[in-house]
Amino acid sequence: MIASGAARPRRRIKVRGGTLGWFLCWAVVFADIGTSIYYTPGILFPRFGDRSALFVSMTLVVFVLLSMKYAEVAWRYPEGGGVVNVAASALHPFAGLLGGLFILIDYYLTSALSALSGLIYLSVVVPRLAPLVVGATTAALVALGILNLLGVRDSARVSATVAVLAAVGQLGVVLATAIRLGPAGILGSFAALAHGPHLTPVTLVTGYAAAFLAFSGLETIAQLAPAMREVRRRVAARAMAAVVATMAVTSPLLTLWSTTRLPAGTDPNQFISRLGAHEAGPPLGAYVAITAAFLLVFASNTAIIGAYHVFVALCRMGFLPRALERRNRWRGTPHWAILLAVGLPVLLVALSQGDVTLLGDLYAFGLLGAFILTSLSLDVVRWHDREWRRRRGAGLSFSVGVATTLLVAVAWITNLAAKPLATRFGGGLTLLGLAIGLLTYNYLRGRQPVVFPLLHRPHVPVLAVSGARRLPPARVLALLPHDPELAEAVVATAVTAAGDGPLAFLYRGDPARTRRPGRHLLEVQDPYLADPAAQVAFARAERASRRRVRDRRYIYVPGDLRREAIGDVWRQLHPRETILVEDDHKLLPPVALDRVRRVSVDGLSVLRLLSAEPPASGVGR
Repeated sequence: MIASGAARPRRRIKVRGGTLGWFLCWAVVFADIGTSIYYTPGILFPRFGDRSALFVSMTLVVFVLLSMKYAEVAWRYPEGGGVVNVAASALHPFAGLLGGLFILIDYYLTSALSALSGLIYLSVVVPRLAPLVVGATTAALVALGILNLLGVRDSARVSATVAVLAAVGQLGVVLATAIRLGPAGILGSFAALAHGPHLTPVTLVTGYAAAFLAFSGLETIAQLAPAMREVRRRVAARAMAAVVATMAVTSPLLTLWSTTRLPAGTDPNQFISRLGAHEAGPPLGAYVAITAAFLLVFASNTAIIGAYHVFVALCRMGFLPRALERRNRWRGTPHWAILLAVGLPVLLVALSQGDVTLLGDLYAFGLLGAFILTSLSLDVVRWHDREWRRRRGAGLSFSVGVATTLLVAVAWITNLAAKPLATRFGGGLTLLGLAIGLLTYNYLRGRQPVVFPLLHRPHVPVLAVSGARRLPPARVLALLPHDPELAEAVVATAVTAAGDGPLAFLYRGDPARTRRPGRHLLEVQDPYLADPAAQVAFARAERASRRRVRDRRYIYVPGDLRREAIGDVWRQLHPRETILVEDDHKLLPPVALDRVRRVSVDGLSVLRLLSAEPPASGVGR
């Protein structure tokens, strides 16, 4: 039946990808990260003057290193989720909650600051808007909330159009300034970086930490993973290479020239548009102002979308009340999550009275907190990934990755002290979110156990859900069927068979109910979080086994993967005994069996397959 002396060659596991190639991924990421240049020079200039570009250039180096790590997160976690997913998988589910709170704070401030800056730039061509900018920003945010309630979402192609138009404007300002300066003038412009008082170590670190604002939006590439075309590793690498190239050309130079070449009294919140008009005339200045306004408001909407998708993901993880993900019958949108995603940015704009510098300072806590958690989590995953560590140059890559984490940590710790208001604001929201998350988790756990299983990903090593460790061999593996009564019989048999040894439960999602990835931009496409039947099956298994089996593991295999994926997990676990119903025996790879026992549990038949010997260690992943 199952016994066989030689294993058949495994077929390649099919992985469904999205539709976005590297160019569209670049467009969506640049539509977020490319907005920072419109307000960062104006925020840095009052404090650091002509040396603002020096600190942006210092941070650019760390941004390049972070970009490499975020590209890797995109292919390692194809279901998306960014920091929520990678932190929950590599560290602990509660770390995923913390990461979600960090990125939510980042999204709140992105929504408020981008919308406000967009209206300020628009006032360049519509001067009557200037005294009404706070009210207009509030109205714009409310309008974006209504659009999301109606189900009108970002399109990658619209992102590409807006991003290209804005990038043309930014590059146009760089080119116009370079032509006017000439080669000698370009080199001479860098002399401004030496002007000012002596640079102390404290000033260098403080300026470096503050300049991270120039690269906010990096998280977007990880959120786009479900929508990426296969092969994700290649698409993510090319997209991030394009983002890095674009930012390397525009961000330092525009910061340098906007803070050194404009006349005194220029509105710092309109630096880039004013620089274009100063170097090439009013038409370029107006073009930059209009494209900046569109891009900034577009980024504000992207942040709203990202925020309510994080709310939904945290609800499904059991950290927030399920009411937040409730969808209305009218348009099928999560209205409460959207209202929360819009409400706080509106409040921030009103309370700050349109102060761009104040909102920029508040950015530091959530932005760098998310960077640290993502970077640290990837370091942990790399450390436990033996296949990755065997690659040529892996040791150097790992060392550089750890150094990147430390450099981001230095910036975050510096801002905790240098920007106390941001610390109180971000820290207060984070503590409130943690309290709500833990209370909700404990409440739901009292009603039904909450299980965070390993989500099996093809072409990625089988790692445990906490600590990113490879799953050690399990004495017993139980394949849970979809039928609840049969599943209870399998669980009862497995608990008895495991005794004091490790027990692993495996559930394969229903292929007919698996959603195609990438349906909406920034949506977290974790198949387990969208599979209530699997959650109930694991909860019942946990309730039945937690008092009798100390070492319990849970593994979820998405239904759209081929059956060979279960064979990969089986080889990794090396179970001495496999418990399953008869209809599921074809899911296992060919293996020599010592004996097959058929047992009856409440009139239901269950198979106990005892392996003659564990598979060779080199067969599995």
